Amino acid sequence: MANQIPLVDYLVLGDRPHLVAKECTSCGARYFDRRNACASCGRTEFTSVDIATEGEVRAFTIVAFAAPGIPTPYVAAMVDCGGTSVRANLINVPPDPEHVSLGMQVRLATEVVGTDDEGTEAIGFGFEPKEG
Repeated sequence: MANQIPLVDYLVLGDRPHLVAKECTSCGARYFDRRNACASCGRTEFTSVDIATEGEVRAFTIVAFAAPGIPTPYVAAMVDCGGTSVRANLINVPPDPEHVSLGMQVRLATEVVGTDDEGTEAIGFGFEPKEG
């Protein structure tokens, strides 16, 4: 098996890939990026929390134009994962309105987004339709 590293530091790989957010211990606001203080209440203490791996598409757009080298079309979405909003692409689904809809049930999925000269794979995440 190739050596793998997550593309973002809040993606945990392994047998059960999942996302981890920083949660403000005062107000409960959650963030995926590094924070010195909470944007909601200004407090500075956070704890790590695992995010649900299944969710519901709350908003999406089909992207037809992107920076050079980025394949289009693709679906950018906002997914509600048990009360935490996650911005991610929808993967493993055709990027058209017949296959993507508001309220669609999805689950976290990982994919190889690049490989370096030593064979180490960079692993990204997206959400795919949940079967059944």
